Amino acid sequence: MPLNRRKFLKKSAVTGAGVALAGAAAAPAAEAAEAAEASDAEKGYGHRPVKRYALTVMGTTDLHGHVFNWDYFKDAEYADAQGNAQGLSRISTLVNRVREEKGRRNTLLLDAGDTIQGTPLTYYYAKVDPITADGGPVHPMAAAMNAIGYDAVALGNHEFNYGIETLRKFEEQCDFPLLGANALDAKTLKPAFPPYFMKTFHVKGAPPVKVAVLGLTNPGIAIWDKAYVQGKLTFPGLEEQAAKWVPRLRSMGADVVVVSAHSGSSGTSSYGDQLPYVENSAALVAQQVPGIDAILVGHAHVEIPELRVTNAQTGRSVVLSEPLAYAERLSLFDFELVFAKGRWSVESVKASVLNSNSVADDPRITKLLKDDHDVVVAYVNQVVGTATETLTTVEARYKDAPIIDLITRVQEDVVRAALAGTEYASVPVIAQASPFSRTSQIPAGEVTIRDLSSLYVYDNTLVAKLMTGAQVRAYLEYSAQYFVQTAAGAAVDVEKLTNAGGRPDYNYDYVSGLSYEIDIARAVGSRIRNLSYGGVALDDAQQFVLAVNNYRANGGGAFPYVASAKELWSESTEIRTRISEWVTAKGVLDPKDFASVDWKLTRDGTPVF
Repeated sequence: MPLNRRKFLKKSAVTGAGVALAGAAAAPAAEAAEAAEASDAEKGYGHRPVKRYALTVMGTTDLHGHVFNWDYFKDAEYADAQGNAQGLSRISTLVNRVREEKGRRNTLLLDAGDTIQGTPLTYYYAKVDPITADGGPVHPMAAAMNAIGYDAVALGNHEFNYGIETLRKFEEQCDFPLLGANALDAKTLKPAFPPYFMKTFHVKGAPPVKVAVLGLTNPGIAIWDKAYVQGKLTFPGLEEQAAKWVPRLRSMGADVVVVSAHSGSSGTSSYGDQLPYVENSAALVAQQVPGIDAILVGHAHVEIPELRVTNAQTGRSVVLSEPLAYAERLSLFDFELVFAKGRWSVESVKASVLNSNSVADDPRITKLLKDDHDVVVAYVNQVVGTATETLTTVEARYKDAPIIDLITRVQEDVVRAALAGTEYASVPVIAQASPFSRTSQIPAGEVTIRDLSSLYVYDNTLVAKLMTGAQVRAYLEYSAQYFVQTAAGAAVDVEKLTNAGGRPDYNYDYVSGLSYEIDIARAVGSRIRNLSYGGVALDDAQQFVLAVNNYRANGGGAFPYVASAKELWSESTEIRTRISEWVTAKGVLDPKDFASVDWKLTRDGTPVF
């Protein structure tokens, strides 16, 4: 009986079965590549001919909805200073080239997660014309990845941003499995998604080569998408689950074990000690778990052509590679296998990356998704209001910029309305926001959805948390670590003033409704000066409602107190949608309606700017 992939996936979600497609998509044996032969003397195997086999595993990660080399926020072809190109249409061209060179029967195509969130294209088909609706559309990422011929994809944390129903519908539309060995059913502790994928490669004149792909996702999902997964799914650490599954895969006859991990290689976490598991643990998996040959790394949005990590137990080298996000790079793992003493073994692995800017779009993919793309371009170009002046984020990292005040004002208004009539209606509402982008601009004149979306690029939603004045002070002190300590009188270079300790811009928060100074001449922990509310020094015991995005509310960035603070209200509508609604209702976007100077940088009390 032929395998019904969708029925099998549904069954695997309950039983924890893996996806074992023996020989799937492999060419008939007659067409299989002949294993190269070499003499025993060359490699120390004696004097009989040795069978060899070359396998190439290709990988992408953190695609974040990029099918086209298109910037929906600028309504133009994507371009950056480094000359990068983006999109699965470019990746498709690279994949075709590798398959032609190596023979498709000798290749495997994987992804390490974060697929269905990140562009207006994916937002539109999750929220505006959702794939979950009766008779709804096919998700453009499913359509593109099916057409390109992905073999397996690991779950990323952003797969859960739109809820489990949307993820399951996407899974149903994919012709490949979504892997997550450490995404467990919270009640049964069985895998809720297929843990692994197995593929058999036929070799003429020799036994077949069996390749296992273990998929691992990020434990931070339990924090970042708590509203969707709490009580339903649990996410143990990558090392723990790899140690469980890799021996099983070897015992099932896997000659090669590749891990696709939505987890960076740095060994660090952005959520502090809220979970006992490491967020970026790919290198730890390589070091601690024997039996792995290579790891496709994701999540961190950095380019690692090749990283070799020595396994502590075996002394063998494990090869890691992370291609740049947004389909800007394609990782290649080139395996050389040798058949000796009745079994295949990996003799060598080398990794490299290919650049999407070196090829043109695959017209087959652009044609396939053109209608979806055109619909979204028209959507984001809708005019929703008029701006009296140009607003920009260019200086928002180090100056209180009106464009960020727009975000906090919208959040304050939404939360006040939500709490009206409750026991917290009279508690002062303050709000946080971060300078996500350094290039966002709302131009004077007509304002479109894409203008506002470029200001808030994440699909965050709004949460109301109850905080004390003392907790807010600690929150601000933590945020102020973003600035490099700069002595009074020293020259100030704005390009070197921020991102202390590697902290990204999205982990620096404004807080509206208060007045304060950040003294960057002072040491971390003592920078917040003259903190006041309503013109009076802040009372540490006073209560505030903090309007905060769900990423921060759930512990993202490890800001103090906020994750454990009492939650008063939350919603599933994106903050960017609330901004569009607010501007649409106003009709005119005028800074006098939302801008205020709440904070400034100082040195020994003297303003920096």
